[in-house]
Amino acid sequence: MAETVFTPSLEGMKHVKAENGVILTKPFLDVCKQILPVLDKFGAAMAIVKNDISGNITRLENKYSSDPSKYGHMYSMVQEEVQNKTAKGSSSCTNGLLWLTRAMDFLVELFRNLLEHPDWTMTQACADSYTKTLKKFHGWLASSSFTVAMKLSPNRDKFMEVISGTGDINADIEKFCTTFSPFLKENHEFLALLFLQASVGLDDMKAS
Repeated sequence: MAETVFTPSLEGMKHVKAENGVILTKPFLDVCKQILPVLDKFGAAMAIVKNDISGNITRLENKYSSDPSKYGHMYSMVQEEVQNKTAKGSSSCTNGLLWLTRAMDFLVELFRNLLEHPDWTMTQACADSYTKTLKKFHGWLASSSFTVAMKLSPNRDKFMEVISGTGDINADIEKFCTTFSPFLKENHEFLALLFLQASVGLDDMKAS
């Protein structure tokens, strides 16, 4: 069977939602973890993003593991924190889900750029994706670190060759962006609504 580096995540996305339409914690986090091998192919350029994603996945997984039946639904831990007025804490699961979703937004936009702008270098594709997604949530320090890291981006052609495997990489990137984006949109809409009801400002959740 022909496979690319995206094959495991594409398979995993089939199980993210329960029959009643809710996003399930473990399958969603598993899909996010299955993206990490793609980031490895970027080398040092994506070290910051990978560490951030890994840390937030671990935080959410630890909460889920403490009571899988209670936290089987992705948003249950966030709702609990809002009720307990702990959602704004820097180590909260709410913060973890928000930043995990933001990082995934960046990756989806990056892969979309690679599809839609074949003439762009990897650095251009990364910079444009960063500007459209994460930059507005980063302060000077985080933004400067990110800008430096993106200059270490690998050669685009070599990168595409490495992640292609034996499958159709363009088709799989398209499927990944199309299938994963609605989950991220749902996360953002849920968090925005919940924060509005709880008078918690999403704009307060920024990096220095």
